[in-house]
Amino acid sequence: MIFPQSFVRFPLRAITLASASLLVAATGPQAAIPHVATPAVDVPLMKDVVKTLSSDALEGRGPSTRAEPKVLDTIIAQFKAAGLKPGVPASKGKPAGWLQDVPTVEMTGTHHTPLTITGGGAPLSFAYGSEFVAGSYRVVPHTEIAPSELVFVGHGVNAPELGWNDYAGVDMHGKIAVILVNDPDYREEGEVGLFKGRRMTYYGRWTYKFEEAARQGAVGALIVHDTFPAAYGWNVVQSSWSGAQYFVAKANNAMDQTEVNGWVQLPVAQKIFAAAGQDLTKLTEAATHKGFRAVPLGVKASLGFDSAIRRSNSHNVVGILPGQTRPQEYVLYTAHWDHLGHCKPDAKGDGICNGAVDNATGVAALAALAKANVKAGAAARSQVFVSVTLEESGLLGSEWYAQHPVYPLARTVGGVNMDSLAPTGAAHDYAMTGGDKSDLTAYFRQALAEGGLVESPEDHPERGSYYRSDHFSLAKRGVPMFDLGRGTDYVNGGKAAGAAASEDYVEHRYHQPSDQYSPNWDWSGITADVQLYYKLGRMLATTTAWPNWHPSDEFRKARDASCAGVKGGC
Repeated sequence: MIFPQSFVRFPLRAITLASASLLVAATGPQAAIPHVATPAVDVPLMKDVVKTLSSDALEGRGPSTRAEPKVLDTIIAQFKAAGLKPGVPASKGKPAGWLQDVPTVEMTGTHHTPLTITGGGAPLSFAYGSEFVAGSYRVVPHTEIAPSELVFVGHGVNAPELGWNDYAGVDMHGKIAVILVNDPDYREEGEVGLFKGRRMTYYGRWTYKFEEAARQGAVGALIVHDTFPAAYGWNVVQSSWSGAQYFVAKANNAMDQTEVNGWVQLPVAQKIFAAAGQDLTKLTEAATHKGFRAVPLGVKASLGFDSAIRRSNSHNVVGILPGQTRPQEYVLYTAHWDHLGHCKPDAKGDGICNGAVDNATGVAALAALAKANVKAGAAARSQVFVSVTLEESGLLGSEWYAQHPVYPLARTVGGVNMDSLAPTGAAHDYAMTGGDKSDLTAYFRQALAEGGLVESPEDHPERGSYYRSDHFSLAKRGVPMFDLGRGTDYVNGGKAAGAAASEDYVEHRYHQPSDQYSPNWDWSGITADVQLYYKLGRMLATTTAWPNWHPSDEFRKARDASCAGVKGGC
């Protein structure tokens, strides 16, 4: 489903709905929420798609492998059969097509030198892997960080809409930021506080912290790992950062990013702060309060490593059902087609990770939604169907689309993202991952009410699951994204059955060769999921509204800027 830093989202996160314009027009009153009839879902079609995509013949759908053309041909054939048109417009003499190129860079770090700390008495030296990890976003064969000043910047947050800036008054150029994981108020129960308390915001995610350090001009960034606020142990960090790292290719080879990003164990950070004559515990407490100011530690860090570089190319598949009256307003439906390819063999010697649930089910739902929407007739707005690549490598296909949108993001109403639909029972409830972040909540609740369903709270909101699937690539650029998940209160068996199904998948099939299609699957839950996807996406394609994130949300500023920057945009 997603790269190793995440936690499994099955089945509680089986549905993701990304929506950029539903409820409240940016410059007008709230529009009525349209009623959408529940469609029939072509289950035999979905079964056929899952069986084909998860067969051994497609070798686990590894991107940029000999199997990729077969996968692409399968998806294109389904889009054609549904009645979609090629979704990549003609340009520079090239006719309209189905494929969007996704160029990528793979970098594998080698020959890491120790992390060395000087200036606080006797030098300190820490071992790569067991005590720290580090890599670079910059596409260069060698990284060498000369002794550079360490600056403690609290949680590394710059949130103007909340009046919070951990970098206020400090020049980070040539310096390394030392950063705490999660948000300043993660210890709070519930969602009390500027940063929603226990519920993680994007400011709490490690990806944001590295991005902000680069914006501040830092030469590097080191996050202090602590298991509870990180929501995973050091073993996850170590394994995730010790192998190949994948990025979408950039014209500047990412030279605008920091030279080094990494993590240090909590005991390592404590030793560094002690050498600097500082108490990490006291500074951590200070960093939870508004008005905190960065603290130069008076010690310097140095390290180095090589990076083996490999470039490759994969593809997103794009189809479109043009809108009837507002064809230049777009609704997205997305599902990643890639999986792990060849993987560690199981006890029987099977070394193909077929990815039947993850995510042949999502692509099957995409095909069924295309067919249902074409059968219903074009909506007012255009509906765009995108099967993205490289989700398992870090959301790279959706990231590339968001960086190079086929259709302008300011003209994108939103969409539905489908990742790992549980082939188990239907549920009475659905949860809203990320909580109530935007005006889209009312659409979700109306769709539930119309379907006789109820809303349940998100499971483990402190894990930041909202920021770990393909919809997020659009959200962080301002497109309001709505992430939904089927609950565990099953129609047959209740919560005990739902919990057992989730545990069984995680324990026995997730990212393993055993994630295979079975003729014994229960399709009732997937069918209900797809009906909900249809209703919500069709609402988006029918309404005239352009909703936004709530004013205090971390993505509101990006959406406002996007809308203001395009004539006739949202």
